[in-house]
Amino acid sequence: MNNIIVLPLIIPIMVGVILVFLRPYVKTQRVISLVTMLGMAGISLYILNKIQTEGILRLDFGGWEPPFGILFVADSFAMLFVLTANIVTAICLIYAFSSIGESHEKMYFYPFVLFLIAGVNGSFLTGDMFNLFVCFEVMLLASYVLVTLGGKKAQLRESIKYVVINILSSWFFLVALAYLYGALGTLNMAHLSERVAEVGQGPLLTTISIIFLIVFSLKAGLLLFFWLPGSYSVPPTAIAALFGALLTKVGIYALFRTFTLIFYHEPSITHTLIGIMAGVTLVLGCIGAIAYKDVRLIASYNVVIAVGFILVGLAVATQASLEGSIYYVIHDMVAKAMLFLIAGTMIALTGKTKINEISGLIRNYPLFGWMVFVVTCSLAGIPPLSGFVGKVLVGQGAIESGSYILLALAFLSSIVVLYSLLRIFLSSIFGETIISVEDEVPLKKGMIISIVLLAIGTVSLGLGAEFISGYVSDAAHTLFNPSVYIEAVLGGNK
Repeated sequence: MNNIIVLPLIIPIMVGVILVFLRPYVKTQRVISLVTMLGMAGISLYILNKIQTEGILRLDFGGWEPPFGILFVADSFAMLFVLTANIVTAICLIYAFSSIGESHEKMYFYPFVLFLIAGVNGSFLTGDMFNLFVCFEVMLLASYVLVTLGGKKAQLRESIKYVVINILSSWFFLVALAYLYGALGTLNMAHLSERVAEVGQGPLLTTISIIFLIVFSLKAGLLLFFWLPGSYSVPPTAIAALFGALLTKVGIYALFRTFTLIFYHEPSITHTLIGIMAGVTLVLGCIGAIAYKDVRLIASYNVVIAVGFILVGLAVATQASLEGSIYYVIHDMVAKAMLFLIAGTMIALTGKTKINEISGLIRNYPLFGWMVFVVTCSLAGIPPLSGFVGKVLVGQGAIESGSYILLALAFLSSIVVLYSLLRIFLSSIFGETIISVEDEVPLKKGMIISIVLLAIGTVSLGLGAEFISGYVSDAAHTLFNPSVYIEAVLGGNK
């Protein structure tokens, strides 16, 4: 039975609804939400291993076979994202126990985190474009609540921009879906791929594909990221870490799925445009990471740089570059969550947000200080940490395709990432301490445990790259060969 692949969507929603009625019981909510996320991680790992033995799994809702019904499709590409998202969410919850405060926890924090992860998981698993829209909206509605949690003036200001941009992009999404259905008569992803191959990707379909590119670029922060730095720097730390780790990855997933499965017939237009947008995103993200001294904005612009780097792999579109992008997304979910947790912890310990106002933290908090060094090396792609493998494979793909400008921009961005994070390490972590023994704020165990767990994750992904290489290779093979996905979904139901 393939019913298990709907659990990453259904369980968080059901548990989230239950937690709404347990609002006064904070400790109960903590235990239930953490157990739920750990359970989801276990289920995701089981499904991922099942795919390796049985092939791509499909669940037809209501018994309606594709392309007529709604369905979920679990391949290695989707399940790697689901597994990583669930693990990162569990670790961010551990951080939230010690940091977010009981007043926030009683404002339905845990239910909306579960609704958020349900939308994220559903987006990764759905097999049709309209359901992708629905799952996007579930995720976004939860994020609207979380970004304003606490009701500070800065949060409300940034949330207006965040909500307006996402409502506008959702409207464009619906318009694109209407045109796509009108042109091809289906929204099943596998069936769409077949129909586009049959009729040819003419000017109309290429225009529709560009609308989807705009929509998903807004979601992912590809070039159209003007809303991102402010929105990701104002929520409480645990929420900012979830946003930085997960939300842009849903847009990235949609771009990869759409432009490797459906609109891959005119790469001279679509993939060239993606490459240009990725290159400009890298440049602008690097400028932002260098220009600001606010530790939260530096972290946010590092998200932008990562988006540009990952999409270089899609623009190049070789099997090696796709494999590298998948590695890098998994790495980035872990490392970006760690970076945002570190940035929030620095602010919590000092009350300061700018790196030139913080100094000598390693003298007061030595373990925390070295965690900053670990995340700096990881995001810069220094071996043997997790960022290295993805960067090498994307670079290999760029060389194979002769995309030397993108290759140069991608690796120059790594130097900028190293510089921007070394500024934090050398300025705020090293140096003369500004915190006296009397003023020293104790570093809560939940905070440092979460950061250490993510550090273990980034080290493990680097040292254990061979262990996950089979899963990543299978995911890249499915992306590079659309017929594998189509056969698994449609089979004899054409």
